[in-house]
Amino acid sequence: MHLFTSSVYQQRRQHLQSKFESGLLLFPGNNESPMNYAANTYHFRQDSSFLYYFGIDLPGCCAIIDVDENATILYGPQWSLDDIVWMGPQESLTALAEKVGIQQTAAPFAIKDKIQGAQKANRPIHYLPPYRADRQLQLADWLGTNAQQSKQQFSPSLVKAVVDQRAIKGKEELAELEKALTITGAMHQAAMQKARPGQLEAELAGIAHGTAVGVDSYPAYPIILTVNGQTLHNHHHHNPLQSGQLVLGDFGAESPMHYAGDITRTFPVDKTFSDRQKSIYQIVLDAQLAAIDALRPGTLFKDVHLLASQKISEGLCALGLMKGKPEEAVAAGAHALFFPHGLGHMLGLDVHDMEDLGEDIVGYDDSVKRSDQFGLAYLRLGRALQAGFVLTVEPGIYFIPELIDQWQASGKFQEFINYEEVVKWKDFSGIRIEDNLLITAEGSQLIGPPIPKTIAEVEQVRQQ
Repeated sequence: MHLFTSSVYQQRRQHLQSKFESGLLLFPGNNESPMNYAANTYHFRQDSSFLYYFGIDLPGCCAIIDVDENATILYGPQWSLDDIVWMGPQESLTALAEKVGIQQTAAPFAIKDKIQGAQKANRPIHYLPPYRADRQLQLADWLGTNAQQSKQQFSPSLVKAVVDQRAIKGKEELAELEKALTITGAMHQAAMQKARPGQLEAELAGIAHGTAVGVDSYPAYPIILTVNGQTLHNHHHHNPLQSGQLVLGDFGAESPMHYAGDITRTFPVDKTFSDRQKSIYQIVLDAQLAAIDALRPGTLFKDVHLLASQKISEGLCALGLMKGKPEEAVAAGAHALFFPHGLGHMLGLDVHDMEDLGEDIVGYDDSVKRSDQFGLAYLRLGRALQAGFVLTVEPGIYFIPELIDQWQASGKFQEFINYEEVVKWKDFSGIRIEDNLLITAEGSQLIGPPIPKTIAEVEQVRQQ
């Protein structure tokens, strides 16, 4: 089990505890989740907030910070000889607790008594929104409510305190993100290098997956690797690669301590891009570079998204696919025919960092509200940037036949879209380019090693 030093976890808990005057801060960890029967489970992934404050990467754990008593208690499994027979020698809960600066441990059945005692004393019970059904039921039992109430009665003040704290990455977290991005880079290089006409997408997805597993890592999210890049989150891998197509790969690894990498690269099945592919690819790359250059503390990420959107509109106007003034097209939302998603999102222990706590709480605030405009509504991060944020920058251009047909049939944005030319591109698929950036005091800094992304760099890898 990989852990930071005990002082890291102690300081994190002390900072959080200082935001509350009374009550229990309740952090259930995750349990095993069965695939088709209890003993055959999915790959275990610990809850990210539990990892952040307590570090213990084992199923069946829970922790409570008792604000009034200034005490932290770790609840977890007590190993039997049967456990050791099946799983080998296990480190005791007490020994693990000491490694993360916790002096008190208890068996899981003691949690309910602790919570009910606090309830009788009219002390608040703070917990984060449960995103697993088994956790909703467990909370309901502990709290004496039902599953629906346990889902709804989470603590907004705890959510806000956790979001504010986890949003700013410490040096130890940045080191983990570097590890994640190093593995992620190797995954992308391997897939980009080994792609050949006739292969199934599944073979390349397996190469990327195996690259991570081979260094004792695991994908941070299901691998997207597809010749149908116009489908934004395409998890099917059954298509053969054919000459003339593009491959879009959106995947990343977790570091040993579960920090996520999230990179997208798009490359040709052939050894080189066609002129047509180059024209779209360069627009996306120029939009990404302009967006990265605009990153700095105090800047609204929503404005960076709109800047990338304008660059895309300018490029598509130059190709004759859009028309009119690019800034007016973006204001109206016409560019979203080609760029129907947000520019990026926060990144950390989760690939969409803290999304379980509420996307609008993480990505927006009182001064910046989410838009309801198509495309812009999918922007997960709109608020002002702060030094210490880690985020993705991932513009794209897509030709989605069904969306093109619908907009054309309804005459939507005819003043900005040259449908006569656009329909000739319905077989193109899509291109997305994504990198992970740290916001610094002066601007931004790439996390991890550079991964080939210029046309020349990608083609050089494809020659190998």
